Formats: sequence, C-alpha cells, structure tokens
Amino acid sequence: MPPARIQQALRQFQSVLGADRTFFTDEDATSYQDKFAIDDALHHPAGALAPETVEEIQALVRIAAEHKVPLWPISRGKNLGYGGSAPELAGSVVLDLSRMKKIEYDEANGTVLLEPGVGFYDLYDFLQARGMKHWLSTPGNAWGSVVGNALDRGVGYTPYGENTSKICGMEVVLADGSVVRTGMGALAGSPTWQLYRYGFGPAWDQMFVQSNFGIVTKMGLWLMPEPESLMGMDLEFDSPEDLGPLIDALGPLRREGLLQQSPTIGNWLRAAAVLTTRSEWTDQPGALSDAVIAAIRAKYRIGWWGVSLRLYGREAVNKAAYPILEKAMNDLKPMTLRPATWKRGEPLEHSGWTGTPITFPMQNANWHGGRGGHLGFSPVLPQSGNAAMAQFKRTYDRYREFGMDYQASFAFGERHLINVNVALLDKDDPAMMGKVDPFLRQLVADAKAQGYGEYRTHLDYMDLVAQTYDFGGNALLKLNQRVKNALDPSGIIAPGKSGIWADANLGASA
Repeated sequence: MPPARIQQALRQFQSVLGADRTFFTDEDATSYQDKFAIDDALHHPAGALAPETVEEIQALVRIAAEHKVPLWPISRGKNLGYGGSAPELAGSVVLDLSRMKKIEYDEANGTVLLEPGVGFYDLYDFLQARGMKHWLSTPGNAWGSVVGNALDRGVGYTPYGENTSKICGMEVVLADGSVVRTGMGALAGSPTWQLYRYGFGPAWDQMFVQSNFGIVTKMGLWLMPEPESLMGMDLEFDSPEDLGPLIDALGPLRREGLLQQSPTIGNWLRAAAVLTTRSEWTDQPGALSDAVIAAIRAKYRIGWWGVSLRLYGREAVNKAAYPILEKAMNDLKPMTLRPATWKRGEPLEHSGWTGTPITFPMQNANWHGGRGGHLGFSPVLPQSGNAAMAQFKRTYDRYREFGMDYQASFAFGERHLINVNVALLDKDDPAMMGKVDPFLRQLVADAKAQGYGEYRTHLDYMDLVAQTYDFGGNALLKLNQRVKNALDPSGIIAPGKSGIWADANLGASA
C-alpha cells in the first residue's frame, strides 16, 4: 500500500491520466524494479504513471510538488546494468514516458526530433520505410530509448557513436511545471532548432544530460548520412599484452580522423558469453582457470582481444585510407585479420557497425545460468597503451581476487578511452552476490587512486562516484546541488540522480 501522501496524490494523478495509466499495485511496483540489482529490496518504486503528452507531464509534476511525491522519469527503462527502470530513491513514483513515441524527420538536413518513448528499433523501422538515407548509432543492447541513451551518454559504434555529442535542442518540463526549449528552440517557430546547438547565451542541452534538473520531453538528434561505402576489418589478437600496442596504433589514427568510428576492443569473454555458458566448461567456483579460457578460445577461434574497424564514406577515400589502416594492424601481427567491405545498394550487415539495432549481446546475462544479470564499472582513461595495460592488470587481478570472470572492453573516443568492466551475475548464488558490492567498491577506489572516474554508473554507486569528483572539496557536486535547489527546491524530479540531491531530500539515500 503506497504511503498516505501518495494515496492522496493518486486521486489527482488519476484525474489527469485515468485509472488505466496509473500503476500502483504490488505487481506494478515489482515490474519496475531493477532486474539486475544486487539487492532487490533497494530502489523499490511506489508505482508508476504513464503520460502521453507534455501537458499531462506538466500537470503530474505540479501534483507531485503539491504532495511532495518524488518522480523518477524513465524513457523506456532499459538502462540495464545501470538500474533499469528503478528509482535511486526508494518509494519514488516512476514517470514512464515510453508511450511518447512521436518522430519528426528533416530528411534534407539529416535530423530528427524525438519523444522519449522512441526506441532504436522504432527509429530504425521509421528510417528504413523512408529509404534508409540516414543511419543510427546503436548501443550493444538496442532495446532501449534513443533519447534515454543519449541522455545517459551511451555509445554506439559508427562515426556518430557518441550519441550525446549529436544532441541538438531539447524541450524540458521543469519542476514547477513550466516548459523550456533550449538552443534555437527558445525562438518561437525557429526552423534551426535541430541545426544549431547553442542558440544565444548559455547552452543548456548538456545540463540536462545525466542530471535531474528537468524532464526531457523532446530531443533533437543529428543522424549520419548513409555512406557510399564501408571498408574495414575484424581482428583477433592472441595475447593479453597485445592490448597496449593496439591502443597506441589506433589512437593516432582516431585523433587525426582517418578512423572516424568509435571502435571497441573487447576481451574473449565479451565474445564467448553470447555463444556458450559457463557450465559447459567447468563447475569449479572462482575465476576461470587459464586452461578453461584456452579451451573456450580454441573452440570459437577467438583472440584474447578482438576489435572491428570500419572506414565510412566515399569509396575513393576509403580505398586510399584502407592500406594505411591495414599496415598499422599487420605491423602488430594479429592472430586473424578478416577484411570487410560494403557498397551502397548491397544488403546491409546487421551489426552495430552499420547502426542496426541488435539485442543478442544481452545473452551474456545467461553466462552463469539461473537469474542472470550484469553490472558495469566504467572509468575514463587517457588514450595510452601503457595506461590501458596498467588498468587492465590491476582490474584483472581484482577479478581473480574476488573470484569473478573477467569481461571487459576498451572503447575509443576521440581523445579518451572508456574501460567498461562487466560483473556477470548469478542472482541464485548468494555467495557470489555477496562479493559483488565489495568488488565494485574496490574497483572505484582503485580507479580513484589513479585519478580515474566513471562516466556513468549503477544506482547503487551514484553517490559514491559523485564523491570521487573531489576537486575543490567536491566543488562540482556543490554547484550541481545549487542548481538543483534553484530549479527543484522540493527535490521532486529524480532525487539522487548522478549523486545530485536537493536540500529538501538530502540524505534520503542513507
């Protein structure tokens, strides 16, 4: 049974949405829990609301403020491994925006204006029906929202892989129920809302990314024009020590722009966990032995590290660039190098490299069998082979110390690396689950000692990670909280998101 203040608000919520779009039974609340949580009792929502229009959101926010009911907005709730649809603050009401699915497409300029409920499959189908003149950049799990992914700085694998950098213009409902449009959208009727990011004065788009300052109801996004051709290669490398030289070879090519995509170097388990399960190889507890790792790699013919590289654009340009990339990789003596080519008009490879939505990487949640799942630890590193090798060795030692199987990748940005480490879960194994939280906290501490911080994190670690950004006595966190207090003094919208709390609910996570 929801608390009294929520029961009082519920009558007003239902007057806005009707009973069929308010969800407050125990079963409803359970359906919005984090399915990959370490502790299912944490982050339990009170219920959910499902608006379909901006006007409904405005009304719900005003009712929530009147009754001091915290709202947790989600786009589709598929941010798996980071909290899914669950709120940071237990007892919050989930604001489920998945029914808001409008798409506006500017084909001439290659932009879209999206509502939060538009998933990657939705947008892909929309574009495909119009001739696929533009491509998406999809994450490994493309089940989720395009808007939600960009707002949490999710990444894909094409030249437009850093989705948050392609945001151009937002519509946002603030905690007082007012609506603001950022950038050129602040000019009524502007035809350049999705064309120029900044507008006049301070640019606010990124202020609403990974924050709780408002509820994003529309977001502009730039799409990649369909290229004339693709050329590239899929590579496997045999030794753990190949990581550093590979990063040092790719880094300069990425920085100069010859390699425009955001490649990801993944370890053997990143590939194998979607092909097999652990029980097929061993029943021994603790981290996998070198012998078992060697057997799995031999069966599937995969390297210790693998990476896929693609060149996009005009065929003549790709043909000139390909030999440079090929030589750089052959100089490293890869275990295998398989060329890949595509020309406009040919059948499209269904993969992240072509912006096709996929979900099969989620199969890794079944690595242990039973009720599986995964949590991520993802610090930002310099684009340096030495730094990456040192980070790999530290982290790999921790995996073995805690008896965990090592799954990781190193994802390139233009100037940085993101080291995504995955803890694969078996929620039916209490001994394993008891080790996961201390393991992840140790990884955060290890990274902080090197000056590395995470770029996103699970609900359980938002406060912890926010505290690691400690320059000037956590001056950035204090600034975020000052903005929160100014825009949302009652702490109604997503309290605790990214470690940001209003004074009205500060400490509510304790």
